[in-house]
Amino acid sequence: MTQVAVITGGGSGIGRAAGRKLAEAGWQVVLAGRRAEMLVDAASAHPAVVPMVADVTDEAAVDRLFSETVARFGRVDLLFNNAGSFSRPTPLPEVALADFSAALAVNVTGMFLCARAAFRVMAAQSPQGGRIINNGSISAHVPRPQAVAYTVSKHAVTGLTRALSLEGRTHDIACGQIDIGNAATDLTAGIARGSMQADGHIAPEPMMDVEHAAASVLHMASMPLSANVQFMTVMATAMPYIGRG
Repeated sequence: MTQVAVITGGGSGIGRAAGRKLAEAGWQVVLAGRRAEMLVDAASAHPAVVPMVADVTDEAAVDRLFSETVARFGRVDLLFNNAGSFSRPTPLPEVALADFSAALAVNVTGMFLCARAAFRVMAAQSPQGGRIINNGSISAHVPRPQAVAYTVSKHAVTGLTRALSLEGRTHDIACGQIDIGNAATDLTAGIARGSMQADGHIAPEPMMDVEHAAASVLHMASMPLSANVQFMTVMATAMPYIGRG
């Protein structure tokens, strides 16, 4: 039986790379995101990858994404909860409530909506069960300067991961979290050029190929449901994460 994966934020970066990696390993992959043209381009990389437009902050759109996936492929075995938003660096006193709320809408509410929809499908299907992998980021552990909304949101993702893991036991649903540091994508190009450090100075940071992040997602996804990578950190070896602060 071919396993079916749904990847949010699938049009670019880590989501796109993970979709291709899973497809090459024999998965049927649904790439979800807001921008149709990017999804179609990403899906062209492999015949087992299909695009579906969905905004993770829209409850009806998320429910439709999963109902259409089930209607087309019969089940959902994996959700890679990857869609995320990173605001421009802003000192905390200057952070607008609208910007803070927008980050949480994608990074927390969007992840919850997708996880809830996947959980419902996985609990009801036969054979029962599946796996949810949340993209937490190393900001789920320690903050970057001037990134309060992103930091708060990614700490919340860790709570979501733990809650899903606990409630999933009854339904053979495993949930883990991958915390990725400095994977080279368009989104992280600014970090490679120069990013604010804990002492306030700007310095370029080492990067790693995004394929290493994708391979890590595949490793987590390939385990039997009787085993789980609860938390994984994969990062550029020399990035300043361990010494942050």
